[in-house]
This record gives sequence, C-alpha cells and structure tokens, in this order.
Amino acid sequence: MRRLATSGSPYEDRYAFSRAVRVDRIEVAGTAPVPRPGQPVAPTAYEQMLRCGEIALAALADLGGSAGDVIRTRMFITDPDDADAVGRAHRQLFGAARPAATMAVVRLIDPTWKVELEVEAVVAE
Repeated sequence: MRRLATSGSPYEDRYAFSRAVRVDRIEVAGTAPVPRPGQPVAPTAYEQMLRCGEIALAALADLGGSAGDVIRTRMFITDPDDADAVGRAHRQLFGAARPAATMAVVRLIDPTWKVELEVEAVVAE
C-alpha cells in the first residue's frame, strides 16, 4: 500500500511531489525551511535546519514514523561556514538515531534558504 503525506508547501502541487511517501520505508522529499503562514524565513542556518526538521518529522509522523526510525539524512547547505550550525541542529533533531548522513554545499531555489533536508526512515508495520 502506498501512502502520501503533504505539508502545505506551494511547491508540492506546483512540482507534483509528496513531502513523504511510505511503501516499505518512508522517504521524505527535500524539505526547505518554508515558514509558517505570515512568518518570515528564519534568519540563521541553525534555525532553518530546525524548521526543515520540524516539517520533515511532521511528515514522518503523518505516516507512522518518528525521528528514531530515521536511517539516512542529506543536508544541502549554501555556505560551508554554516556546516557546524546545521550539524548542531541535526544532532538535536536526530542524535538518538545517529543516521547515516551527507552534507553538501549547493545552490537552492530560494536565495533566503540556507539549508534543505532529505530524510529516509524504516518503520516496522
């Protein structure tokens, strides 16, 4: 059975993707620090990473998963000087699970975004 989760990002409909898909595992799409309605984008990479994590973990929860089920993360940052701040937020979000992780420097579609996050989880039925 295929289950989908959405987060309300305008890009989900525009680009026809799901925030997360559950089949035998949960794959959370690249999750940017999209702010809550009426709020600005967080100013620091640390705060943006926490927002990415909040959105991704909500998608996991929608499909029956949690931070403890995460086996892999990918962090895409725009400035290598933000690596420690993003890593500190990653520890806060996923430290207990200690997933395999990748961090790469990239250019993101919104110039105010400093980080984007992908998450993979395995959840026992």
